[in-house]
Amino acid sequence: MTQAIIYLQDNGVPAVMMPTPEALQVMTIHQVAVKDVPTGKPFAIVDVAILPSVLQEAWVIDEADLMDGIGGQQNA
Repeated sequence: MTQAIIYLQDNGVPAVMMPTPEALQVMTIHQVAVKDVPTGKPFAIVDVAILPSVLQEAWVIDEADLMDGIGGQQNA
């Protein structure tokens, strides 16, 4: 199962990050998200199979569903 990190950018457009296999050899996906998602932004870690196939600008994501952590907060 390939996973991705999603969060909402300041302009409201969802961002998708897919860690490299090399990064995942030294960190968990949660650690990558905490490090790379902008500070204070909530994020979710999802299976890429559930991501919509339409342009990201057309996605509707409820920030309340981004419950896996907060960017920049190690203990989130």
